[in-house]
Amino acid sequence: MPGTSFFSDMLQNITDRGRKLLFADSRTPADATKVDFETLCEMLMSSRGEASGMAIAAEILDRWSKLEADGVRQFLQMLYDRFGPDTAKLDEAIETYNAEKNSETITALHQAAEPRRQELLRRLNQAPNGTAKLVQMRQQLLALAAQADEYRAIDTDFAHLFGSWFNRGFLTLRPIDWSTPAHILEKIIKYEAVHEIASWEELRRRLAPADRRCFAFFHPRLADEPLVFVEVALTRSVPNTIADVLDEGREQINADEATTAVFYSISNCQDGLRGISFGNFLIKQVVEDLRRDLPGLKNFVTLSPVPGFARWLAKARASTAGPLPSDADRKALALLDDPRWADDAAKAAEVERVLLPLAARYFLIERTPQGRPLDPVARFHLGNGARLERLNFLGDHSARAMAQAHGLMVNYLYKLDDIVANHEALAQRGEVAASPAVKNFLGRNGDATKVVRLRGLSRES
Repeated sequence: MPGTSFFSDMLQNITDRGRKLLFADSRTPADATKVDFETLCEMLMSSRGEASGMAIAAEILDRWSKLEADGVRQFLQMLYDRFGPDTAKLDEAIETYNAEKNSETITALHQAAEPRRQELLRRLNQAPNGTAKLVQMRQQLLALAAQADEYRAIDTDFAHLFGSWFNRGFLTLRPIDWSTPAHILEKIIKYEAVHEIASWEELRRRLAPADRRCFAFFHPRLADEPLVFVEVALTRSVPNTIADVLDEGREQINADEATTAVFYSISNCQDGLRGISFGNFLIKQVVEDLRRDLPGLKNFVTLSPVPGFARWLAKARASTAGPLPSDADRKALALLDDPRWADDAAKAAEVERVLLPLAARYFLIERTPQGRPLDPVARFHLGNGARLERLNFLGDHSARAMAQAHGLMVNYLYKLDDIVANHEALAQRGEVAASPAVKNFLGRNGDATKVVRLRGLSRES
């Protein structure tokens, strides 16, 4: 991207000039490095010149990138202690607002309540590669966030700013294919989070055939770093196993023969952007592009993992008051303790009889304390307005899928006419949109009369 390279070079040139001016009074380069982080940050906050501001920001981020673990914690603690809200100004703004409530005092109160570190982060973002380094900084912050309230407070500021900086309006959707530059393809291999790509040949099988597509969101300040990408299989029917999609001996078809687009892997690439949602925009944009280019496509579905199911089922098996009413059910599920149960047709059939109704309950009845679906992937797709279309027993035999979900996979259906209604049903009433086939599983274990009522987070049976 020549334009991006030119802009980056220009920023670097301005920064280099600013550094020469900024540290001109230092006798040696070592003198300049003796200025501590807090002083540099205060200098950045008071800076008015573009070149000097970029130079200070670059100096801070360069030093930060070399910190060991203890130094990172000290830097973050400094951000919390020294760059929170100005409490004196905040008290004054509150007093003024209470005396006279109008738009001016509201604005002044908002400005006084904002932590100073938000403006500091904005100014750090001016440095060359500043955005990328701040994403890395948040990645380190998230690893520490569970340890102290201070880190969670700082992360609130990062999340607030990143929500604006990585707004959908700034993102560009780019197709990824076998002709994409190798340094980006290497990152697709690295960041694939659902179905591992073990070799370049395997990547080629996912990108080169006419019935395969891949799309990624990029940000102009992270030009060659995908933020999130989705892999798509174009098929004649809805697959129920991942082998149907990834088998190297499968029958390939021309794109215009396909009636179904299958989203079989969605991977977020930047740990530092965790919680900043891109995937919902990605799927909707890809659906629009595919419908435009391939009008023969009628169905848009996923083939998705169920990463929380085995953990939930283990708790249910351990509980005497859970959703396993009969000794026969418990005996059938005891077969799961045999690592090779799936290789025995009789054992697999007995497990399937009990497991699929429990899976339906997991999706349709069970909820978090906040009234949301238990499964993180379900929360994503159902929150986007998809419908839970089908439960696929032993859809994935990989070790990871067997550990996370006893091989269970599901299809979510994106039916464009129903997306808004499905989303509202979940958001407003806690109702999961599901096909009759999925709902019918509830009756097999006596759950047919159980209804989730999430208004007030109450349940009726």
